[in-house]
Amino acid sequence: MENFLQELNPEQRSAVKHTEGPSMVIAGAGSGKTKVLTYKIAFLLSKGINPFNILALTFTNKAAREMKSRITNLVGNDGHNVWMGTFHSVFSRILRVDGNLLGYQSNFTIYDTNDSKSLIRSIVKELNLDSKVYTANNILGRISSSKNNLISAKAYNTNNELLLADKASGKPFIGQIFTIYTNRLAKANAMDFDDLLYNTNLLFRDFPEILYKYQMQFKYVLVDEYQDTNFAQYLIIKKLSANNENICVVGDDAQSIYSFRGANIQNILNFKNDYPDYSIFKLEQNYRSTKTIVNAANGVIAKNKDQIQKEVWTSNEQGNKIPVLKAATDSEEGIMIAESIFETKMNLQVQNKEIAILYRTNAQSRSIEDALRKKNIEYKIYGGLSFYQRKEIKDLLSYFRLIINENDEEALLRIINYPVRGIGKTTIQHITIAAEKENVSMWEIIQHPEKHPLPVSSTAQKRVSQFVTMINSFKAQLNKLDAYELAKQVASATTLLRTLNEDKTPEGVSKFENIEELLNAIYEFTTHNNNLEDKLLPLFMQDVALLTDQDNDDKNESNKVSLMTIHASKGLEFPYIYIIGLEENLFPSAMSMNTRSELEEERRLFYVALTRAEKRVSLSYAENRYKWGNLTSNRPSRFLKEIDPLFLDQATVSKTLSSGKSLRKFNKTKAFSDTKGYTKMSPTKSVSKNMKAISSATPKSSSSFPPTDIQNIVVGITVEHQRFGKGKIINIEGNQSNKKATVFFPGIGQKNLLLKFAKLKIVK
Repeated sequence: MENFLQELNPEQRSAVKHTEGPSMVIAGAGSGKTKVLTYKIAFLLSKGINPFNILALTFTNKAAREMKSRITNLVGNDGHNVWMGTFHSVFSRILRVDGNLLGYQSNFTIYDTNDSKSLIRSIVKELNLDSKVYTANNILGRISSSKNNLISAKAYNTNNELLLADKASGKPFIGQIFTIYTNRLAKANAMDFDDLLYNTNLLFRDFPEILYKYQMQFKYVLVDEYQDTNFAQYLIIKKLSANNENICVVGDDAQSIYSFRGANIQNILNFKNDYPDYSIFKLEQNYRSTKTIVNAANGVIAKNKDQIQKEVWTSNEQGNKIPVLKAATDSEEGIMIAESIFETKMNLQVQNKEIAILYRTNAQSRSIEDALRKKNIEYKIYGGLSFYQRKEIKDLLSYFRLIINENDEEALLRIINYPVRGIGKTTIQHITIAAEKENVSMWEIIQHPEKHPLPVSSTAQKRVSQFVTMINSFKAQLNKLDAYELAKQVASATTLLRTLNEDKTPEGVSKFENIEELLNAIYEFTTHNNNLEDKLLPLFMQDVALLTDQDNDDKNESNKVSLMTIHASKGLEFPYIYIIGLEENLFPSAMSMNTRSELEEERRLFYVALTRAEKRVSLSYAENRYKWGNLTSNRPSRFLKEIDPLFLDQATVSKTLSSGKSLRKFNKTKAFSDTKGYTKMSPTKSVSKNMKAISSATPKSSSSFPPTDIQNIVVGITVEHQRFGKGKIINIEGNQSNKKATVFFPGIGQKNLLLKFAKLKIVK
């Protein structure tokens, strides 16, 4: 029965077999954290524990599905009955059962971020506020932060500190927007993502009998990625496990990188204070990366003060040393990375899907994308617009939402006149005003026109009535047809399919294909379940509403180089990793260096980036980068200096890196070429010539290189640049401090330089 435990190393096995009382599993990067969590649940089931008494909380649906599948393979079908899922999916399940105590119907809609922003924009417009000041992003962030700290709209508006902060920031009406937003959600029988946590806390606080019911049910509570929990999640976990205290949290404080989402690293650091009699298990063997990568990452994270001490190690091969590639500009950085990827693919027979490029900010992808396109290297932006956020998909999903919950006003407004059915803006405005005035839902207004007459023409009234009849006909089939049959009927009867099919432009064809893909997804959903009640549309919609970023990976784009922010890369791994933009004020970010705790989170972010790599990692930075249209000079990131030189490829790194004067030796770089028999990487002739010219230029100190006044620089003259040498001005545009020059440097090519930073000297 316990034979499967033989697959674990001694520390993993100890963590799995410890089932009674509080325990914390500190899992270093690549140490088999998910395996331990999976096997622990399987071990509990093998001991005869009822699966309904086990609660396992994860941060992605994908992780939960994979774990359930593995548990089922280990111990049989009992794995399907474990309460396992994301915080939001598990708590939405609880709220659908007991949320009526808080005034919600069980068919409540879950608003995604775009729905919430749309609602906030409407409120800002109604209040005649400046949408440039009261941006939806900013307001939603403020509301989200409040809810995650269990501050209601009412409490917000009585908190002088919060109100004064809003006033000082020039946004004194945030509290009022928060109140209206809360009321609108309630009227629409809807919750946003933060409400799923906020309302669960409310339910447990105000209805102790409900809390007791779930405490009795969940005799074992297991939490993945505990370092990423926020205050609201922390409280729910603490309450649920208070009775039995059979709580096991798994995580790594060194990978706590989501404070901007409300994650609190203190939750994992203070576990020992919450449960003084806890047991701790440290998973320190890394199965993912080479010795070079593991040791380099260890050296970096050791600089942090706030951490749980551990020594991650690996028995994997030593691996190649880490190259540091230096570029003159961000565009050149892109060329270097694309060239290295091309050579790696050719020399090592590597597939695109084995490679990922990580960056601190989304904006950095542009120069990389340009370079990859020129080399015909296919790529995908990970965490870009997800399938379910595309307009045509949201349109059809809005029909489904309204059928399930007629009070969902965001859904109604989206599709009442799409496809076009002659219900104009004036009619919609009258419906909106009437609903607001009578304090009822918009559906109530259009469902019962005899009770709520509108000042619209008989033609408009007839069209609205036809829309209501159509939606009601779908609602009548909600519990009779499975999700696929009903979805097909909706897509056809609304003429949405026909409308898209008539558009023969490439965009129109793509949209039609996306709708087909959605219907395929719904069909797949229905085939996975046997009983009709498990195949219904509300259950499919619940799954869609609770998808996370990592659940939206497009299976059809598997063999492409992945581009993503480091935040998006957490939980992923690739054989070959490039980390770009390692410059001060970019990484670490200028906005995250005000306190030691902020800087330590940036360092944890770099640690996460390094430890995504299995075989090799390459680092790069640009001396000059365009920001807000201006070319800025950069110093290498302090994180480069924190890597022990023993693990860096010295052919690419100057001995004076610490002073920010490293030499570019890209033409000598091994990058990802293997020292054991593989061909050494050699850039294309054009890039090689470029690099050679630049690296052979002898930089001059500022004092011996006095620049010419930019007013004297005109087209046609010859100038000298500290790094690029002599060149000719072939074009000038802009004026005063934003004046840019295009300079041709022999052996290098054209460079676009912002004159106020370029420090050019006229050559007589």
